[in-house]
Amino acid sequence: MKKYSFGCYQLEMDMDATMKWYGQSKGWGCECGHCRNFSELAGKKALPAHIVEILDELGISPEKATYVCELYTDDAGVHYQFSYRIAGTFIEVPGKAETEHQTEWRCCHEPYPYGAPDFPEPHFDLEFYATLPWVLGEV
Repeated sequence: MKKYSFGCYQLEMDMDATMKWYGQSKGWGCECGHCRNFSELAGKKALPAHIVEILDELGISPEKATYVCELYTDDAGVHYQFSYRIAGTFIEVPGKAETEHQTEWRCCHEPYPYGAPDFPEPHFDLEFYATLPWVLGEV
């Protein structure tokens, strides 16, 4: 495992194990409209640029999210929460004061296996929040 600084987080990441898992992953499998909308945008790398940059740096295809959830829809678009699992562990987690301004992403440990049931241990998730357009036509 190699040590990385990611925002205010200090992490140990096993990118070999992570890439091996993503190499066999087919990506998020939900076929509901909101998830298909996310998958359409992710497949075209039409997510916010900072998210695409992070995923590119890690070698993870945006369409291979391990969790996707439509939070709500309003005039701004569809508000999503979505995650990508990473093999590794936390060395240092920032305090609340360091992250309270951070509303677009976080590192967390989600033990729930849905979307990545056979992911290597230990692991953590990069969780993002973004408002995306609806691109599939009428709901």
